[in-house]
Amino acid sequence: MKVVALISGGKDSCYNLCECVKRGHEIVALLNLYPSTDAELDSFMYQTVGYQALDYYAQAIDIPLYRRAIKGEAINQNLNYSADNENDEVEDLFVALSELRANGVQFDAISVGAIHSNYQRIRAQNVCDRLGIEMLAYLWGRNQQQLLEDMIKDNIDAILIKVAAMGLIPEKHLGKSIKEMHPILLKLHEEYGINVCGEGGEYETLTLDCPLFKKRLILEESETVVHSNDAFAPVAYLKPLKMRLEDK
Repeated sequence: MKVVALISGGKDSCYNLCECVKRGHEIVALLNLYPSTDAELDSFMYQTVGYQALDYYAQAIDIPLYRRAIKGEAINQNLNYSADNENDEVEDLFVALSELRANGVQFDAISVGAIHSNYQRIRAQNVCDRLGIEMLAYLWGRNQQQLLEDMIKDNIDAILIKVAAMGLIPEKHLGKSIKEMHPILLKLHEEYGINVCGEGGEYETLTLDCPLFKKRLILEESETVVHSNDAFAPVAYLKPLKMRLEDK
């Protein structure tokens, strides 16, 4: 099938993209939805931290990238979703895909990196149903510990770009790779029950390299932005300031 890959820069969307290619699908475009202001958006649907790096992905993967600013908000926060408010953030995805189709991009499916969130899966499926396309979510329902190990084994090089959980310390863990963090995340899972893949919002990532990248992304300079100095679970993220691509 011809596939539009939804990418946030995180490990999950990039790994699902790799899984699509592994299964013989053709990626015809990348699609990223990003905040309309220069700040992380508290979105229920989209990872927006690190969005500054996404412009480099088209060249890194050598696939056209389409971007749309998120104009809506999480208005319908019920588990089930119906498209009855054009100002809901889900409709930004519907409009973006509709515009791609109107501009001549032919596709049969979208790639979605959902693992455990029914909230996100149901909304992505709703958009697909309205457009008459399929949703390819090859990470859905997989054991998170095994999935993280598979990502590392399959050379997904992603760093923690946001932390928001007990035991994750901004000055210590931001910028560390998932390979470096693997034993720490397993330990925190045992101690505090965190989701190893970050499905509970414990952390978010930025992918610097993966098997589909023809060039590797180098994060040369970043700024740490602190949301909360909570003594037990501080919340902070890295804001990319200077990046470049490097030949592999």
